[in-house]
Amino acid sequence: MKKATLYRGLFYILGLLVLALGLTLNTKTGLGVSPIISVAYSTSEIFHQNFGNMTLALYTLFVAGEMILHLIREKRRKKKAPKALIHAGKRNLKLVLLMDFLQIPLSLIFTRFLNLFLVFLPDLYSGEKSSPKEMTVRILFLLLAIILTGIGAAMSLNMRVIPNPGDGIVQAIADCIHKSVGFTKNCVDLTSIAITSVLSLSLTGHLVGIGLGTILAMIGVGRIIALFNHLFYEKMRVLSGVEV
Repeated sequence: MKKATLYRGLFYILGLLVLALGLTLNTKTGLGVSPIISVAYSTSEIFHQNFGNMTLALYTLFVAGEMILHLIREKRRKKKAPKALIHAGKRNLKLVLLMDFLQIPLSLIFTRFLNLFLVFLPDLYSGEKSSPKEMTVRILFLLLAIILTGIGAAMSLNMRVIPNPGDGIVQAIADCIHKSVGFTKNCVDLTSIAITSVLSLSLTGHLVGIGLGTILAMIGVGRIIALFNHLFYEKMRVLSGVEV
């Protein structure tokens, strides 16, 4: 049991680190950032604020949204459930809200990883027109960033500890509207891109943080998660003792 717990914690922390590395590397290519953090990135660039702090603010809003959605879902459930189930539901709701709240300290740690990688990873785009060789390098690192983001998300989510708020809000919305996580993820990504586009165009006259990398990340991260889970999920589950 202790060995399984150790593996579970190791996979979870490593997943968060790989996820933070992938998201940061995506921004370093200058080809557009991952959709879920595009609002935070564009805000940090436009108002010259710290990227990690803006991501923390965005994640805090996500957590607040999750709590509201879980309360709405519980209110709906009360109208349909018998009294015995209502009492059990109250206990479950407290646990759910606690797990939601714990995403805030997790986000504080996670966004410090973002800041750390932001400092140590070099910029791959100088701001000038790229040569074919430089563009090839940027695209290769973009693909690496998408792979790392998918692997990191899969590893941390599979351990079923505290979800990253970007994933938590997607799950909460999916549960509330009774749609698949994949469909909801696409909707959240498109909404994030729309908000970022409106914000950046209205304040700067051009797109900030939206580009080829944003579109490829929206399409590719989910595929990487599916492929990683197909290859490694069962092995990770057995080592970590995670219940199906």
